Amino acid sequence: MPIRAERLSCSQINALPQNERDEFFASLTEDEAAFLIEDWGYWARDDQLPPEGDWRIWLFLGGRGSGKTRAGAEWIAEGVRDGTMRRIALIGATYAETRSVMIEGESGLLAVSWGANYESSNRRIVWPGGAKAFVLSADEPDSIRGHQFDAAWADEFCKWPDPQGALDMLLMALRLGADPRLCVTTTPRAIAPLTRLMADPGTSVTRSKTCDNAANLAPGFVEALQARYGGTRLGRQELDGEVIADNELALWRREWIERARLRNAPSGLVRVVVAVDPPASIDGAECGIVVAGADGAGDYYVLADRSLGGLTATQWASRAVDVFAEFAADRIVAEANQGGEMVQSLLRQAMPNAPVALVHATRDKITRATPVSALYEQGRVHHIGTMPELEDQMCQFDGTGASPDRMDAAVWALSHLDERRPEPRVRAA
Repeated sequence: MPIRAERLSCSQINALPQNERDEFFASLTEDEAAFLIEDWGYWARDDQLPPEGDWRIWLFLGGRGSGKTRAGAEWIAEGVRDGTMRRIALIGATYAETRSVMIEGESGLLAVSWGANYESSNRRIVWPGGAKAFVLSADEPDSIRGHQFDAAWADEFCKWPDPQGALDMLLMALRLGADPRLCVTTTPRAIAPLTRLMADPGTSVTRSKTCDNAANLAPGFVEALQARYGGTRLGRQELDGEVIADNELALWRREWIERARLRNAPSGLVRVVVAVDPPASIDGAECGIVVAGADGAGDYYVLADRSLGGLTATQWASRAVDVFAEFAADRIVAEANQGGEMVQSLLRQAMPNAPVALVHATRDKITRATPVSALYEQGRVHHIGTMPELEDQMCQFDGTGASPDRMDAAVWALSHLDERRPEPRVRAA
């Protein structure tokens, strides 16, 4: 790859004294000013541009809102303009995320690439010059078979249900042209597929923090997140884009989760429960909502993490009942330390005949979670797909810091299943 020529950047101009900045802008013709306004090379930070040198995979690790999506979209747009990319793969965690973020998002391809036309029925983008980009989903790795590409952009790799399997299929399809390349944009998590990707000799890694892109984010956004998460393990991962290894003091290890992970749950689970860890307030605190099931043979399955923050009491109760119906569950298990009768009343308002079991925390979180973590170590708990936020809480919580609402909900669900003998499933009327 040729060495990138010295470029004029916005950061260089902003670093000049005020009088020199004024002199520079005054010297521009209308055409030059219009060009700079539209030129990505002028506005981009160095970390948002493809690295120099010989690489096959550009891995952009960035915090939330650090400009990863814009970097990936602009890389594709430039390749289409200069004719080096003719048959392109676009792949996100799901088809819906690929479309809403990579294609139609504010920083997606339609916003940065002139002439791009998205054909939703064909799941592809077509450019006037004949280049085509095909929309793929990481939750269907086998759907990549049969394709071949000269370029690919993969977004939020660490959220993919089977990151290694989908990546393997994608790399096998990257076989057209003289120099096929892949751009991977993701907020990092300490998962084995990412570690292997970083260690690949053909991978070039760039990094960016959320604060690096503060000028393009809502006023106060960075400050608010730094105040809440700055200095924490979660903040270092989600804001600073660091790969945070397991907390040695935590009860869980990622390797336990990885080795037991499944793509699909077995049929015929004998019991399914929805566990709810209600928030004490609605000031952004999450309501933990986790679905788990048992197979009757001693294994357990975490089916979904539907936790969400900022909900009113009525909203989280309604959400829990909706999840109960979605998974045809047998029972709602709700933590009742924050007003047990109120919790039960809210759930019954949302569903009058809801089978609710209230559970009370009489021991600290670590003591309560230890038997459940032992099930993971024994390989008896299987996560169905990936649940990044839940898994982060499990592998980082050491008894200090913010309350891990997702982890608490999972502990309640699995504890309830482990304490009960399998019984015939009785559905709510």
